[in-house]
Amino acid sequence: MQGKHGHLSREQKQLALRLHAKGWRLVDIAKEIGCSAPMVGIMARTGRHVDAKPYGWQPRAGQLTIDEREQILLGVNRGDTFTAIAEQLGRAVSTVSREVKRGGGRTRYSAWHAHERAREQARRPKPFKLASGRLLDEVAKQLEQLWSPQEIAARLRLDHADDPEMRVSHETIYQSLFVQGRGELRRELARCLRSGRASRKPRGTTDGRGRIPGMVMLSERPAEADDRAVPGHWEGDLILGEGSRSAVGTLVERTTRMVLLLHLPDGKSAEQVEAAMRIAITALPSSLARTITWDQGAEMSKHAAFTTATGIPIYFCDPHSPWQRGSNENTNGLLRQYLPKGSDLSIVTRDGLDAIQDSLNNRPRKTLGYLTPSEKLAEFLAPTV
Repeated sequence: MQGKHGHLSREQKQLALRLHAKGWRLVDIAKEIGCSAPMVGIMARTGRHVDAKPYGWQPRAGQLTIDEREQILLGVNRGDTFTAIAEQLGRAVSTVSREVKRGGGRTRYSAWHAHERAREQARRPKPFKLASGRLLDEVAKQLEQLWSPQEIAARLRLDHADDPEMRVSHETIYQSLFVQGRGELRRELARCLRSGRASRKPRGTTDGRGRIPGMVMLSERPAEADDRAVPGHWEGDLILGEGSRSAVGTLVERTTRMVLLLHLPDGKSAEQVEAAMRIAITALPSSLARTITWDQGAEMSKHAAFTTATGIPIYFCDPHSPWQRGSNENTNGLLRQYLPKGSDLSIVTRDGLDAIQDSLNNRPRKTLGYLTPSEKLAEFLAPTV
C-alpha cells in the first residue's frame, strides 16, 4: 500500500527498482508494491527514490525484515524449496513456511504486503487471553491439580480441538502467574508449579552400599522392555522423607507411565518394601506384571523372595545410573509436588497415597502425546475388533 497522501515510501521505491533490475515486469512490480504500472515505469526511467520519505517502521530484533521478505519473495518465484530459502537467510524452515502461509501461499505471497501486515499487527494492542472467562477457569482448575503450564496448554488443544478460544500457550500461563498485572490467575497458584529438582550426585561418588546377592543386571532384561512396545515392565524406587527416616515406594510402568505408590508407614526395610511391592503388583493382571527394574539400594535385598513368590523378575541398574530408570525419575519429580522434600512420609495415609496416585494417573504427559497414563493404559486394554 502507498504511504500517507498517496506517496510511495523510499523502501517501496527501492524494492521496485531492485525487482526491475532482476527483470520483473512492470505490472508485477506494481502489484507487489501497490501502485500503477506507469508509475513503476517512471521510477525505472528516472531512478529516483532518495527524495521519498522513509517508511518509518522497523521490525523488532529477531523478526523478518523487508530485505528478508524480498529474498523469500524471490525464492518463491524461482520455485525454491522453503529449506533452500531458509538456508540462504539463516532462518528456521518453519519461519519461512509460516511467513509464506500467512501471505496467502506461494502463488499470492507479496513481500511488501507482508511487511505492511507485520507493522499493523505490531501496532495493534493484543487482548490478554487469561483476563477472564471459561479459559481462565479451566487453567486455574488444572493448576490446582498440579498440572504444568505445558501440560495444560497441550491438553486444551486435545480437549477443545474445535474451539480456538479455549487454547493458550504455556508462556501465557507463566506470564499470568509471574508478570505483574498480567491476567487474573491467583498468585498463590504459582505454588502449584513444579519446583526445581535438586542437583544429582556426581556419577563417580560412592555411597558405601554393599553388593546385593543374586542380582540380575539391566543388560539381561528382555528387549521388549527397552522399546516400550509391550506394557507390564515397571521401574521402581523410594522417595525419602525428612532425614531419610520415612519413605514412599514408587512403581512406574514404562509404556503407559501408570503409577503405583507403595505405602510404608512402618519403615523402609527390605522386608517392608518387599511386602508392599507384592501387595501392589499381585493386584494387577498378569499381562501388566512382567518385570521390575530397581537401583542397587539395600531395600531390594529381598528381591529373590519377591521373585519366588510372584514369578516377576527384578533387574538392577548399574551403580549411580538413575537415567536407566528415566520414567521413574521423572515421575518422582512430579511426586515431589505432592510430597515435598523434608516431609514426614510416615504420616501419609493409604487413602492419601491413593488420591495422589489417581491425580498422577490422570495427568497428561508430554511423552504420551498429552494423553494421561489412565487413557494410555485403556488403549492397551481395549479389546481389538
